[in-house]
Amino acid sequence: MDQLAGPDELEVATSYMNAVLNGPFIAVECTGDVGSLEIAAWSAGAERLLGYTGEEVIGRLLADTALGSAEVDLWRRLCDGQGGAPLTVEHRRKDGRVVACVWVHEPVRGADGQVVRRLFIGQDVTDRGRLADVSRDDSIILRAILDHVPIAACKYDRDGVFTHHDGKGLEHSGVKPGALIGKNVFDLYGSSPEAADGMRRVLAGEVVENQVETHGVTWRSWLLPVFDERRAPNGAVSVTFDITDMKRKEVELQARLDMIQAQQQVIRALSTPIIEVWDRVLTLPMVGVVDSVRTSEVMDSLLDAISSKGARFAILDLTGVDAVDTKTASYLIEMVRAIRLLGAEGVITGIRSNVAQTMIALGVDLSGIITMGNLRAGLKLCIQRMNGADAAAANGARRAEPR
Repeated sequence: MDQLAGPDELEVATSYMNAVLNGPFIAVECTGDVGSLEIAAWSAGAERLLGYTGEEVIGRLLADTALGSAEVDLWRRLCDGQGGAPLTVEHRRKDGRVVACVWVHEPVRGADGQVVRRLFIGQDVTDRGRLADVSRDDSIILRAILDHVPIAACKYDRDGVFTHHDGKGLEHSGVKPGALIGKNVFDLYGSSPEAADGMRRVLAGEVVENQVETHGVTWRSWLLPVFDERRAPNGAVSVTFDITDMKRKEVELQARLDMIQAQQQVIRALSTPIIEVWDRVLTLPMVGVVDSVRTSEVMDSLLDAISSKGARFAILDLTGVDAVDTKTASYLIEMVRAIRLLGAEGVITGIRSNVAQTMIALGVDLSGIITMGNLRAGLKLCIQRMNGADAAAANGARRAEPR
């Protein structure tokens, strides 16, 4: 249309312009010089894009309308452009929102070759611009993460070949970013069952989380499948964290916890020592607050000592015990019963007044259990009973001798 001349050509151009203006296009017809363009026609598409009706803009200068937000020089460059070069311009709608449009210029010339009208045809690219902004923001965020967070991000094709390999987490591995592009993950890490199995699963469409050690670094990885438009597996993406320091600290912490546990066992053993105070008489002095866990451990140790030493009496001395609960009292009674099953007798000594009141309030029945006021009284009782039993056994042996 740039070289139209004569009435026939002008008529064709006019028909074309009318079709554009009356169609769904974003179209604006202007007359006058480039520096003072006046709007002669305004399409329905232009009304939808900018929010102004034709009645509001027709007859006004282009510079005085929403399109005037673009500098006149920009429109001049569009009009002077070769081959209808497009121009992307942002405009503020009637409601204040900003939209973006790509414009092209179609001049209509008269018989003398002079431009008599100008048609500007536009395409709304607002969403495209927003998508570009989002994509740009995503790229900035991703770059910041890869440059500053100790992770490695990789992408693989459907055969397991690296197509992307980057991230700050690669620093300690001795492998530079991009060094593995074009290499097959199965060739590189096939000797690691965890790595190979994880890659096979993710390439089959499964989300995988695993932990492997390669290049002297401990990695925790999330392997995510990639699908094509038919939802068929089409490669994978991996996000991998360098957790070497975390793993080292975890091992150190576990070692400390093991040491603390061993120390606690020694302390518990020292706080509840099993002492052979007399021949075949064991005593177990208990101190502090006696809970069910501690009582259970003490029972095992005491029963082993009774069996190994052939003890006849075991004295449970509660002089140093501050408090007991229902479960602990039940454990003490069970301990005495277990002692009897081994052929020995259990004696409880040194029950404090407050502990005795607690046991009564809890309804603990100690009627079948020997209790003494203190350790000395309990030891004296055990010695007397052993002496009496030994004397009875000796008399029985003498009576059994032939005369």
